[in-house]
Formats: sequence, structure tokens, C-alpha cells
Amino acid sequence: MTDLAIDIRNAYKRYEQHVAVRDLSLQVPRGAVYGLLGPNGAGKTTTIRMLLNIIIPDSGTIQLLGHPNTERHALDRVGYLPEERGLYKKMQVRRVLLFLAELKGVKPKVAKARIEEWLERLSLKTAEKDWGAAKVDELSRGMQQKVQFIGTLLHEPDLVILDEPFSGLDPINAQALKDTVMHLKHTGKTVIFSTHMMDNAERLCDSVCIIAQGNKVLDGSVTEVKAAHGGRNVALSLEGGERAQVDAVLNDRSLVSRFDDQNRFFDIELAPGANAQQILQRVVASGATVSRFELVQPSLHQIFLEKVGATGVEEGMSGNG
Repeated sequence: MTDLAIDIRNAYKRYEQHVAVRDLSLQVPRGAVYGLLGPNGAGKTTTIRMLLNIIIPDSGTIQLLGHPNTERHALDRVGYLPEERGLYKKMQVRRVLLFLAELKGVKPKVAKARIEEWLERLSLKTAEKDWGAAKVDELSRGMQQKVQFIGTLLHEPDLVILDEPFSGLDPINAQALKDTVMHLKHTGKTVIFSTHMMDNAERLCDSVCIIAQGNKVLDGSVTEVKAAHGGRNVALSLEGGERAQVDAVLNDRSLVSRFDDQNRFFDIELAPGANAQQILQRVVASGATVSRFELVQPSLHQIFLEKVGATGVEEGMSGNG
């Protein structure tokens, strides 16, 4: 049995003059939580649809769980939560979930037991309220998303694919989803999810692949990726409102490639050839009072900016500087 849950080799997909995915190779080991990262339009959803045989690649090969992704046997072992949510809004939650389970071949008695377990796990059935008895359109958006997530898991898939699963979720529902992703990992399942929310990926993923404009620009374990890009970032905190005193330092491109104002501190990426001591000396010379100055590993957000540049990032993803 192969130790890979996903094995993509040289996949290519073009739409007229637009190349959505260019020569993509990607291997995801079983039991991993894997992040497919990048801005909207990067090619993440196209990649997922090729995995699921919804879209046929122009060239290349794709295997799921050791089998070609054209085989029904392989696809039956996959759970898929699409970015575009869709539930029958006038149906009772339990009836919708039972319908989705039966579509995947789960016997009604087994499906009903699993439905109750998941409703309780995701707090849709409590001592105060049983949302399973409600109609879908009576639920909040976050609750509806949890219902569709349950529907993705009722046939106990070995591979779970989530397309932008955190989009629109409040912190409580986002935490419930994160907890469930970790539960799936601990039970030996493989989870791959696409997102442009780098902080979620950094907290959850074992490995990540960053895609921009259809190209893979980075692929590896989160630990290895951050270590490879370490030693070039500084966290700087100042006493009081002394930002104006260090503006000249932060905007000196011979010292600072870019910086991100995190409110409580500045995340600074050193310019090529610069060193941290030069920046510290300049900051002290400006008269600002330093309360924190340390070399730190860059965030995935900073690594993305370094590898792709702000031109490859959708509005709202890039930092100051």
C-alpha cells in the first residue's frame, strides 16, 4: 500500500488563454494535515477539482490513496466540502444529513447513529437546544457550515478535502472546525484544505504548498519551510508612541526589505546584506526606547510575501511597508 494519500505528477490545466495550473507535482502523505495556500485565483480550487475528477487535467497524472482518481473506489473514500456551500434549506437538518449519507452508501441505521454523534460533537445538539430538528434555513451561517461539514464526514472518508473551510466563520465555529480537523488527524485520516488565511494554515498544517498564478512556488513541512527562511526577520517593540522616530529606519531599503506593523510590534524582514545589529544601532540612535528586539522565524504570511511578492497577493493580505 502506498504511503501517499495524494500523488499529482505534472498536472496542467488551461482555459483558452489562461493557465490555471502549470506543471504541478504534489505528494501528500497519509495521515497529514496539508495546506494548499495562495490568494484567490491562484489555482487552488482548480487543483482540488482535478483531484476529484470534476475537471480533467490537460496533461499529467493524479492518484488518490494509491489508485487513479478516475476509479470510483478511490473517490468513494474521499469527503469533499466545496467552497460553494449548498444545502436544502427547507429540509430538517437530520433529513438532509441522512440523505447525504445515503448518497455515499451508508446504511440508514448506521447513518443515524453517526449523525447523532456528530451533532453532539459540534454542539448542534445540546441539553438546551436540538438544532437537528430544525430546518436548515433556521440555522445561522456558521451552523449551516457545520452541518455541511458533518455531511462531508458521515461515510468516514480516509481523505478529507476542504475548500476554504474557514471562510465566513466566527471564532467559535472556526475553533470547532479546527478541533475537528485535529480529531481527524488523530484517527489516521488525511486532511487537505485550501485557504488564503495563512494564520490558520500555520497553526494546523504539517506541510504546505503555496501556489501563485497557477505555479507552485513552495512546498514542504511548516517546520522546514520556516527554518529555511529563518534568520532574516526581527521583532521590534518600542515604548509608547515612538513610531515616527523610526520611520526613516523602517523605510530604508538598504536595511529593511519590508515590515509589517503588528500594532504591538513590527515584524521586519532584513534587506539582502543587512544585519540585525545595524537596524538596532539605527533605532537606538533615533532616540526611540526599545522594549523588544529579537530574531524570529517568519510567519507563513511573511514567507508568502517573500516568495511571491505583494503583486501576487489579493487585497488585504499584504502588510505595511
